[in-house]
Amino acid sequence: MNNELILQPMLGMMLLTAIVWFVMYARRIPAMKKARVPVQTYTTPDKTAELLPEAVNNPANNLKNLFELPVLFYGLCLFLYVTDSVDTGLVITAWLFFAFRVMHSFVQCTSNIVMLRFYLYAAGALALWFMLGRALVASLST
Repeated sequence: MNNELILQPMLGMMLLTAIVWFVMYARRIPAMKKARVPVQTYTTPDKTAELLPEAVNNPANNLKNLFELPVLFYGLCLFLYVTDSVDTGLVITAWLFFAFRVMHSFVQCTSNIVMLRFYLYAAGALALWFMLGRALVASLST
């Protein structure tokens, strides 16, 4: 198997993070201008959340989520790549993790339906834990 295939869903996650970052600022900057509050008022995330509508803050909250479990995903993909442990099942599972994170981000940045968001998060997390378990078993058996 081509070991580099595991890097594609990892790059996809990086692209998703960049897209959410741009969406966050595309909503935040106009909302801040409309609010007509001095910029220095937005000194912390809590103050920003208080001053701006929830729909404006949703992408910022999603961006934070993209630096939680995906960080483990990045490390795991690099581990699999470096140790030449990539197989078809792991590549498929990595793409599943990415797909669930895309759906999670879409829901959180739009309708923000909490239970749907949770199910998408949980499905992605299970894919990640499956990948981790496979990597651990493979590394212990060598």
